[in-house]
Parts: sequence; C-alpha cells; structure tokens
Amino acid sequence: MKSLIAALTVGCSMIACGQSDRQGVYFTPNPVPATPLPTFAESRTLLPSPIFDENRVWVETYWRAWELAFKNFHTPAPRSGYVSQFIDAAFNKNIFLWDTAFMTMFCSIGHGLVPGIASLDNFYVKQHETGEICREIDRQTGRDFDPWVNKGRVSLYSAWGFNTAERPVPIRYRDREAPEPPPMLTLDALNNPIPLWAELESYAYTGDRARLAMVREALVQYYRALQKYLRQGNGLYVTDWASMDNSPRNPFLLGGGVGIDISTQMAMFARQLAVLDSILDVPGGGGVWAEEADSLAVKINAQLWNEERGFYFDLMPDGRQPPVKTIAAFWTLLGGVASPEQASKLVAELRNPATFGRVHAVPSCAASEEGYVRLGGYWRGAVWPSTNTMVIRGLQKYGYDDLAREIALKHVAIVSDVCKETGTIWENYAPDAAVPGRHENGEPVVRDMVGWSGIGPILYFMEFAVGLRPDAPSHRLAWTIRSAQRSGCERYRFDGRVVSLTAVPEPGGRNVALTIASDGPFTLSVRYRDIARTFEIPRGNSEFLLRPEEEQ
Repeated sequence: MKSLIAALTVGCSMIACGQSDRQGVYFTPNPVPATPLPTFAESRTLLPSPIFDENRVWVETYWRAWELAFKNFHTPAPRSGYVSQFIDAAFNKNIFLWDTAFMTMFCSIGHGLVPGIASLDNFYVKQHETGEICREIDRQTGRDFDPWVNKGRVSLYSAWGFNTAERPVPIRYRDREAPEPPPMLTLDALNNPIPLWAELESYAYTGDRARLAMVREALVQYYRALQKYLRQGNGLYVTDWASMDNSPRNPFLLGGGVGIDISTQMAMFARQLAVLDSILDVPGGGGVWAEEADSLAVKINAQLWNEERGFYFDLMPDGRQPPVKTIAAFWTLLGGVASPEQASKLVAELRNPATFGRVHAVPSCAASEEGYVRLGGYWRGAVWPSTNTMVIRGLQKYGYDDLAREIALKHVAIVSDVCKETGTIWENYAPDAAVPGRHENGEPVVRDMVGWSGIGPILYFMEFAVGLRPDAPSHRLAWTIRSAQRSGCERYRFDGRVVSLTAVPEPGGRNVALTIASDGPFTLSVRYRDIARTFEIPRGNSEFLLRPEEEQ
C-alpha cells in the first residue's frame, strides 16, 4: 500500500503532464453546425404530445420532465474538446457515462429536437488510446475527473471504492499477470459499459446505420480495454463500488473481487457487438463476439449462480460468494446469461415482498438485507430509474412483459404523485413509500433531477401507458392500446417520420376508432384487447375501426 501511495504522489507523471496519451483516435464525429440550444418554450409545440385521458397527472409530469431536461442541455464549453451539445446528469459539474447512456433513451422520444444520442460523442472523443473511457469527465474542461486518473501509471487500483477507510486499494490479479502497460484510469472509472445498449435503443427510433458505423471502432476498443484490465484469471471481471456508492455488497469485493454486474455487462456488450456487426454486415464479426459472450455466460453461471438460494452473487477474492442480494443480479436477464429456469427464480424474487417486490419496485438491495433503508438510503434500498430500466428490459427479453409493464407503470405513478406533491422530479425514490429517496443520514437526494430520472415519466409513460414501441429499421411502429379512454400521441417521432395517432374506444369498449396522420408511409401493428391488426399507413390521414374478428 505504501508503495502505491508513493507512486501516486511522487513527481509529475507522463499522464499528468499530458505527454503519453492521445484521445479520440478511434472516433471521428460528423461535423455539427453551431446552433443555439433548444429552449422548452420553442420546442413545446414540436415535441411528441401524449394523449392519455385516463390520467392527466401523468401527462403533466411528462411535460414537467421535459421542462427540467431543457435546463440541463449544454453546449460544449470553449477549449473543452467536446464535439456535441449534450444532456447533463443534473448532479454536479461533471458528465457521467452511464447516466448519459440512460438519458439518451428518453431523449430518443424527442430525437431531432433535443441533444440525445450524440451526447455520447463527448465520451468517445475523450477515449484514451488504450481504449479506456472515463465514466466521469469535467463538464467545463473536458478532462477526466482527477481522482480517477492513474497519475503514477501503476497497476490497477481503486481510489475511493469498497466503502473502506483504506484508500487507495490495489487490485490483485489472480491466476494471470498484471496487464502491461498499466491502465490510464483507476477501477472507479471503469464500470457499467453500456453505451452500445444506448446506441441500439436509439437505433430502434432512428434506423441510423451510419451512426452505428461511426461509433463501432470506439466501442470495440472500449470492450477490449475492459477485457484487458478488468478480467481476472477466472475469466470474470473485477469491480469496486460500480457506481453503487454505498451498496452493502462493496466491502466483499475488496482488492479484486468480481462483480455479477460488470461480468454480465461484458457478456451483454459482446452480444451487442455481434448484433452491431450483423447490422453493419461486418464479415465474420458477429460469430466471434457471440462465442465470447457464450463463453463468459458459462463462467458466470458456473461461479456466480447459487442454486440453493436461486440467485446470482458476486465473488470475493478468496472465491466465496458473499451473502448480499442486490439489484446487480438482474443484469443477467438483460445480458441473456440466465437460463429460463434461472430467470423464473429471479422473477420470483421480484415478486417477493420480503426482498424486491416492495411498494415501489425495484429496491437496489433486498429488503431482507441488514442495513436496508425503507426510505432509500441511496444504494441501500432506493429505487433508481437506471437499474429499473435494466430490470424492465431484461424482463421483456425473457417474455415477462406483464411484470415489466407493472414495474414501469408503478414507477410512473409514484414519480407523478411525488411530482404533483413536490413540484419536481428526484434522483431516486423510496422503496416503501411514495416519497423521494433519502441518504442514509436522512438528507434528501437531488431534486430537479432530469438527468436520468426523466426516463420514467417520458420513456416508460410513452411505451407502457400510451403503448408505442418503434422499430425504425423495419419501418414499423407497434401500438398496444390498453386504456378504455382516449389515448395516443400527437407528433410522435420515429424513422424520420412525424406521426399523430389517436385511439377512441367506443361505448362499452368493444371497438376502438383509430385516426392516424403521417408525413410518410410506415407499417402499424395495433393490439387492443384480443384484437391484433397490421395496417400499411400511407402519407396523409387515415381512419380505421378496430373490432373483433367475427364482426369484420
């Protein structure tokens, strides 16, 4: 430990002096014309406008979320090196990689009107030549957050992690040599590699293959860097606090433990690279990535699954599984790691009121854990929009659509009720009451947090209440109508089109009248109760009456 501290404090390293690193070498952004930032007042009549007579409070919260988001749009500061307008995390003076990935998901609803997926360009352009991308970068200077810079260029260590007074903590590699050269960044900076997930979510709205081609090399190099620096000798991946600041899991990972989240995220990353290469017609690439994902999934299931407890756990450096159940285990659904049988056991936990099936699902650690905080306690129980999105998409992947919708709409309801009461949107929420989350010391979390907290009142609301889900590459829009009252959306944006859709159920709710206006053709798949129809929508106005098959 003394030698590590000495290495970090002696002299001016080449990194600190800026002599040994080039950034952004794997990414060439498209030129972006200098334009003023959009304002909410100007954009209000252009943004998608949901119709949902069943719950006007949800509609009001949708617009409040956008109003707050517009306060957190930024233009690159002079000499920052950033290349795109961006949405900020609304947390402090820095931009955050995993926050930004989640924020782009709801910004896709306003694609073309607001800074969205291109917010990630400011991270790609700051990527180190080693492939590393810092998870936190100064918003004004464009420099990596200073504590996460490996100034002594020593072997991997955690600067702040593990919830211990002992800092920094070196990471011990087991059954493999420490990689050379050492990383540019600390372990704190290298977690939650989810930009490609965000890119593919955006692709569903835009169908923009050119963007995927532009970001591919940066993402491949990022994946390889994490593989080089985070992979333990057992084939799994090390982590520390993994952006879950005070999680009860953290001390068990001290000094080289492997995480169920980072390991599964790397399997997911590889699978998504296979999808990316398939979209881009890269010869042979998809097969290589799929093999890597499959191999890692086998290792995860062999070492991190606990059959007796029906749950996934981290692995301590000594090879034992710690006892703590956290939301990190559910990454195995989104990552496609769990078998159907394992998935059913995870779903049972999501429905279990003693663990994760709380008043407001899904808490960040099980309610049965020592130190669980009923009003949140940050990562000791709080419900976070980020991890809820991971759970929801994972459930959809395994066919648990009803549970995914239940969790999503419960979140929309609580965020909306709290917004009506407090006038704003919060960083996280309590799991056992419809109130904003609190820190362990009882202090309130960040307010006006849009930020990633916009994902519930904007994306969840549009997808799970209004019922719209785009597939731009296929020029298709799916619309699941569940409300017994008027619903739909004016100026919905996908695949370069602007579409207005209104559904009005007739008295008794047996039939529903549809009105569609579009500035371009597309395929519309509609589901209402037990009725499913597909329509080829032309440019212009269309009207349809959905009714049961026997009445056609």
